[in-house]
Amino acid sequence: MKHIVPEQKRVFLPIVGHEALFPVGRVYCVGRNYAEHAKEMGDDPERDPPFFFMKDASCVVPTAFSGVTPIAYPMASSRFEYEVELVVAIGKGGRHLTMPQASEAILGYAVGLDMTRRDLQAQAKLKGRPWEVGKSFDESAPISPIVLKSDLLSTDISKAEIGLKVNGDIKQISHITHLTWSIEEVICKLSEVFELRPGDLIMTGTPENVGAVIVGDTMQAWVAGLGDITISVTG
Repeated sequence: MKHIVPEQKRVFLPIVGHEALFPVGRVYCVGRNYAEHAKEMGDDPERDPPFFFMKDASCVVPTAFSGVTPIAYPMASSRFEYEVELVVAIGKGGRHLTMPQASEAILGYAVGLDMTRRDLQAQAKLKGRPWEVGKSFDESAPISPIVLKSDLLSTDISKAEIGLKVNGDIKQISHITHLTWSIEEVICKLSEVFELRPGDLIMTGTPENVGAVIVGDTMQAWVAGLGDITISVTG
């Protein structure tokens, strides 16, 4: 079949220890899913439950567990902020999933960054507008290779440490146990408003102490049991 314009390149994530690749479909993000981060953003975590927004698959930057991956400081922003997140890779889809079905839907996990043009997001929030301009832009989602759930025999991701350093200094550190909604609860709630599909990714939220980076900074993000990724900000 001929296309009138060039076909957009698909994004694939490698799977640790396997030759198969994970074709990225939709990228769902969960807002305000750690109580302390909700507070620092001015919300009441008891009153305001987490909500969902999306990044385009083209935002994903496959990022190895070794070496340094560069991302460019984005256009139109003077406040470029990091948010380290546990990423869930969906292997089975469905609607209105139960908790056991949500657990079965999980293929594996990855380490990701929800990079944010915070100034543009703040402007959108003030006017009640969508967040895409602040969240869904080129290279805004560096994500590690996927570690299959079936390969994590001795690691309970629901209790893992999650953290981020900038230039060697710890900026974010927490545990997945501090999620307001658990991984399975997030999947259940998401499946009430979208039919999930194999290939979907879910970025499950970030802990407190998000902050800005500038050109020349290097970020190291990790989830214990998965690994760590290193990202540099270029001009």
